[in-house]
Amino acid sequence: MQTQQYLQQRRKFAAAFLAFIFILAAVDTAEAGKKEKPEKKVKKSDCGEWQWSVCVPTSGDCGLGTREGTRTGAECKQTMKTQRCKIPCNWKKQFGAECKYQFQAWGECDLNTALKTRTGSLKRALHNADCQKTVTISKPCGKLTKPKPQASDEVVHRDGYLQLEDG
Repeated sequence: MQTQQYLQQRRKFAAAFLAFIFILAAVDTAEAGKKEKPEKKVKKSDCGEWQWSVCVPTSGDCGLGTREGTRTGAECKQTMKTQRCKIPCNWKKQFGAECKYQFQAWGECDLNTALKTRTGSLKRALHNADCQKTVTISKPCGKLTKPKPQASDEVVHRDGYLQLEDG
């Protein structure tokens, strides 16, 4: 009787072992059957780089607007496109609305020209804008105070004549 139980256990073990081998073979076959994805081919395009126009505000001289982009190439599917853009309203438009400068303090007033100046260095250029590295701006000095005449012994009378005082 013991031999019969031993044989049954051995058959169960053999069946389990064969089932395990069968499952391993099935999994290996399934993985081998999957097509390996070819690596993405690097698409060598003969399209040129996008060249962007300046941002044109929808209304006024700042705020939301659009810019046109173009590129060249014989097989380019898209050679023109429009992009939304924004021109900050607090930027100095005198140097291009897409160029942001960091300015130094105003200099002393030049009495010959009645102007004071300051220099700005390029801080940021939007959308690869062509900006000057440094810029200089001028503005009127404002109220110029003339030096007061030094006190003297001269006194002007109401009739407009000058009289010297003895001191």
